[in-house]
Amino acid sequence: MLNETDSFFRMLADSTRLRCLMLMQAEGELCVCELTHALHLSQPKISRHLAHLREAGVLIARRNGTWMNYRINPDIQPWALDILQTTLNGIRNTEPFISDRKILESMINRPDQVCCL
Repeated sequence: MLNETDSFFRMLADSTRLRCLMLMQAEGELCVCELTHALHLSQPKISRHLAHLREAGVLIARRNGTWMNYRINPDIQPWALDILQTTLNGIRNTEPFISDRKILESMINRPDQVCCL
């Protein structure tokens, strides 16, 4: 469980982790394949960042066959949840969030239909 302020802000300081978190804040649970598609990054790179977030207690994971789905941990400190929502509200109409969201929405084989190539 996340209990250190500095750990939380270190997690937000990396742009890849921040972009992943903002997509999850907007969308809810996302599969690794969705994040790799939206951010145009490799699966190992995304998985490594998600592992850091999970170890810090910011994310929780759920296995779906061979795929991992991640969402923001609803049990993190209320102030941390507020910061994530405030950040999303502030960047909703800026890049790279706009492009990340459009690319994610254009993904043909999203997990609710068929996961994942």
